Amino acid sequence: MGGFQGSSKYPGLSWYSAAKAALAVLSECLAVELAEKNIKVNCLALGAVNTDMLQKAFPGYKAPIEADQMAKFIADFALNGHNFFNGQILPVRLSNP
Repeated sequence: MGGFQGSSKYPGLSWYSAAKAALAVLSECLAVELAEKNIKVNCLALGAVNTDMLQKAFPGYKAPIEADQMAKFIADFALNGHNFFNGQILPVRLSNP
């Protein structure tokens, strides 16, 4: 979520958030560039998911979503999301931390 405009920002994560924002804009641009080839591009802006990385960034915080749950959602979106979206930055979160 750090790269999603208007989301909460946290000290020490500026480079991480800037990289995520760049991927979001790249996704929007690729959606336009690849449209004539019928290739759809979207970006999922993920909120807090229980991972080692989250625990290092926010010690003691328990995210409401487990990594395997989010992986299933991402896999389903990769297979079906193009039927509903193109060129979108979609926030997927229950919390940010």
